[in-house]
Amino acid sequence: MITVVGIGADGWDGLAPASRRAVEAAGVLMGGPRQLGLVPAPDAERVAWPSPLLPALPALIDRYAGREVCVLASGDPMFYGIGSTLVRLLGAERVRVLPHVSSLSLACARLGWPVEQVDVVSLVGRPPAALAAALAPGRRVVVLGAGPGSPSEVAGLLVRHGYGPSPMAVLSDLGGPREAEHRGTAGGWPAAEASPLHVIAVECALAPDAEPLSRVPGLPDGAYEHDGQLTKREVRAVSLSRLAPVPGELLWDVGAGAGSIAVEWMRAHPSCAAVAIESRPDRAAAVRRNAERLGVPALRVVEGRAPEALDGLPAPDAVFVGGGATAPGLLERCWSALRPGGRLVVNAVTLESEAVLARWYARLGGDLVRLGVQRASPVGGFTGWRAAMPVTVWSITRKDRP
Repeated sequence: MITVVGIGADGWDGLAPASRRAVEAAGVLMGGPRQLGLVPAPDAERVAWPSPLLPALPALIDRYAGREVCVLASGDPMFYGIGSTLVRLLGAERVRVLPHVSSLSLACARLGWPVEQVDVVSLVGRPPAALAAALAPGRRVVVLGAGPGSPSEVAGLLVRHGYGPSPMAVLSDLGGPREAEHRGTAGGWPAAEASPLHVIAVECALAPDAEPLSRVPGLPDGAYEHDGQLTKREVRAVSLSRLAPVPGELLWDVGAGAGSIAVEWMRAHPSCAAVAIESRPDRAAAVRRNAERLGVPALRVVEGRAPEALDGLPAPDAVFVGGGATAPGLLERCWSALRPGGRLVVNAVTLESEAVLARWYARLGGDLVRLGVQRASPVGGFTGWRAAMPVTVWSITRKDRP
């Protein structure tokens, strides 16, 4: 059994009696140098975390098996902390967690914000671009900083996304004797470094000339960098409704083009993951830029031609084929890879690809629809309707394995 003790900036004085007893009883104390320096334990062996930590952690735990090990963590160890990592590694039955008050709770207490009404984004080990997906007018976001420069990075990102007027507060060393608070707006934030221990509180306020981006599928086509190879807004909304994103699930976006389907799948929920498969390097690069700009930098991009490029990928919960349905073996490979309950959605615009979908529909059933979109456009001095190419959408849910 490993005991994980959360400790705040107030150090030993802020620990509850049970946490103090766990530290005093430990034969081995593990943690970062800062945490180790906050507690008296003269008889314990002190082990500072190696860097990088995660690859070394299993061997480190095995080395001290059979001894009374206490791990020190900042705040609540189960809130983006080492406690969660140890539970994944060892199982909940082998880890005892004694939490301290989290930085989120302390920040909300100082600001008077209800915790349940706040979105949280951690930049620790994650690119700042991940914050973009959480931005929405009127929302309150608490950002866990990754270093002294995080407030300036956050302010710059807010400005680039049209949220320059947003009030910001940087709360440092919460709960300790050096606790401090600095306020301003994203657009006027000074390029100054903060204490390494800080959180950033943002009240999202949109600039008058900016437009918010919804999490609902069907972002404006102009939100994407593309060369014309883009699943258009209306068709994208229908296709994503058939793909039915569910938290924690994985999508394959085959023939990604601009990556719009994969991007909006991941924007549906922070735990949604996607792999975009694109054969052209220039388009694959645009997919990466679109993912970065729209707040899902974790989107995985695979350069290659399907079905060969699908080899070795984790099994998907949903597959979207936006082009290339006529490629030999492609639909067979996608269908066989799906998990039970997985959804396959294929779009077609040519007679040849429609013929392929008709054969699959005759064989397996599912749902086959044709979408026609017309947009108003000038006709001389008047306005008329201009039709886009119709798109045939075949969708089916896998009930069992082949």
